[in-house]
Amino acid sequence: MRLIRTDDQGSHWLKILVHGEAGTGKTRLCATTGEPNETVIISAEGGLLSLRDTSIAAIECSSKEDVIEAYHWLCDSDEARGIQWVCIDSISEIAEQVLSHERSQSKDPRRAYGELALVMDKLIKSFRDLDRHVYMTCKTERIQSEAGLIWSPGMPGNKTGQALPFLFDELFCLRCHKDSESGEIKRWLQCHADGTYAAKDRSGALEMYEAPSLEHIKNKILGENNG
Repeated sequence: MRLIRTDDQGSHWLKILVHGEAGTGKTRLCATTGEPNETVIISAEGGLLSLRDTSIAAIECSSKEDVIEAYHWLCDSDEARGIQWVCIDSISEIAEQVLSHERSQSKDPRRAYGELALVMDKLIKSFRDLDRHVYMTCKTERIQSEAGLIWSPGMPGNKTGQALPFLFDELFCLRCHKDSESGEIKRWLQCHADGTYAAKDRSGALEMYEAPSLEHIKNKILGENNG
């Protein structure tokens, strides 16, 4: 048994999942922590080109084993002691890698998807529970909910995708549109559900729409540098 205080919850580390369409800038958000020297990106996308103007440590992962090795590096390495932000881009791609491996091990697709759900649940929770700020990205897809079709985090396997929103305190949808007059691409984080996009903010500190910046989100939720 462990006695805790409710007013201490969420006072240290943020756990954020962002879903969005390809090209909206989910990877680019990794460069907005405000602490580039204390940030590490675990990249399964193989697409860090959008960060070429930054200098952030990154670990490229092409298999489940690579991801697990990255996790142990974060937990055990002296090099990782100063890391404040862990950015995983993206868990959808990691899930595809896991599914490909499980399919190669079994001819039964039900068994492969069952193993996928177990492996991804363990991986996501392991990273989420690190004593660091954790930001994960995933693709978005339209799913059927009680309220109808909504854009929600997407993963291979219904069971895996449906569980995602329950695993994070902060679930945002990164949205963008092109201004018809100026031609400028505008981006924003939707932080609360509206019946069309899945989102939530357990902190209660965020507006419906917020600037696409992890530093901005951190300051608003933790009350740092406000005012």
